[in-house]
Amino acid sequence: MGLLERREKEKDNRRMVILKSARTLFFAKGFKNVTVDEIAKVSELGKGSIYLYFFSKEEICAQILLHDIDKFHQQAFALFNRKKSATDSLFEFSFFYVDIFLNEPELFRILMTFMLHTDQMNLSDEQYKNIIIAMRKTIDIIGNIFQFGIDSQEFEPTIDIKYNQFALWGMLNGIITLHIFSGSEDKRREKIHSTIKSTLQIYIKGLKHG
Repeated sequence: MGLLERREKEKDNRRMVILKSARTLFFAKGFKNVTVDEIAKVSELGKGSIYLYFFSKEEICAQILLHDIDKFHQQAFALFNRKKSATDSLFEFSFFYVDIFLNEPELFRILMTFMLHTDQMNLSDEQYKNIIIAMRKTIDIIGNIFQFGIDSQEFEPTIDIKYNQFALWGMLNGIITLHIFSGSEDKRREKIHSTIKSTLQIYIKGLKHG
């Protein structure tokens, strides 16, 4: 490995250390309660070194959100197995989606802040665009399941795929919002899964009967 390659690898390693440290802090304390000084301390770097790799705390947050959305997309896409029915795939995707946020509720809070209060995150136009593109790729997985349901004649051919994929995604986020930060934690997963199961049963019945 040449000197230039070694330096680039060291830079990449430091970026990853910063992102990993910031992610741990954000999810433990909440995005608003974490400072760049704390990120630097956990990363075992000087504060100035943080700004060599990122312009702001908001940029660090955007990179974490992008990474997590991309990771989720890859895992969710792998779930979409055409040997299953479209109904089974919708249930599997939905439970997988909510479990991600049940395990890391601060990630959901950051995602909701991005969607509802983008101005509070002070993102650049490019960062905003990249996150939107990443989110759309994941939402499109739902659309792929709907299309499979139509192709296999499980769902009515007249359903509006774009409308329904956003409706289902919004429904999942709404159910998570109702329960994830309230009520007894030990019953939270059961309550959310139960709500999603009953809601999806009604929703899918409509897909099958037009």
